Amino acid sequence: MGAMAAMGALPAGALPPLPTLGVPGVPELKPLTRYEAMRLGPGWSHSCHAMLYAPNPGMLFGRIPLRYAVLMQMRFDGLLGFPGGFVDRRYWSLEDGLNRVLGLGLGCVRLTEADYLCSHLTEGPHRVVAHFYARQLTLEELHTIEISAVHSRDHGLEVMGMVRVPLYTQKDRMGGLPNFLGNSFVGTAKFQLLFALKILNMVPEEKLAEAVAATQKPKKLPLDQAAAVP
Repeated sequence: MGAMAAMGALPAGALPPLPTLGVPGVPELKPLTRYEAMRLGPGWSHSCHAMLYAPNPGMLFGRIPLRYAVLMQMRFDGLLGFPGGFVDRRYWSLEDGLNRVLGLGLGCVRLTEADYLCSHLTEGPHRVVAHFYARQLTLEELHTIEISAVHSRDHGLEVMGMVRVPLYTQKDRMGGLPNFLGNSFVGTAKFQLLFALKILNMVPEEKLAEAVAATQKPKKLPLDQAAAVP
């Protein structure tokens, strides 16, 4: 079910409000419809990225549900991001441009307009609108993409490897998603991850808020280091 359909029936002629993230500690990005994004002038750049995911019935240590396998990638600059990149709207549609970039980094997946999830205006000096796509696959299909990515043209160059996002939180309240969110992300990738997890009902909103809040707490020093602090 899409994000708009999940919002329920609306009065005739009314437009549904665009969904927001609403997680404390994460600055909101301005949402806009695909139609609005396509009407932006030539001074705007368009980036397209995709989240590939699959339901995962596995259990970590036999007791922690994995829920979903979600793919991200380690980039050449040491930042985490989603597969994709900038699309030159003079020559490509959003999906054609996205698939061209995905072919370089993954090699065996094509997305369509049906996989479109959202668009947001980015912060900063550059006029960029970030388009985000999400495609649910089977766990076997996702694993095939992971294998294919190792043999793609960009592997070891612009892409250093694929990673799966841990969607659980361990008893220490840091292991899993909170520690993962403490990494460095490129551009809008962290916002897009949290947004998709919420909108697609993959992680409850309160669990997302708890994971984000955990990353903002001062980290405790190991006992041997704490003893050395005067």
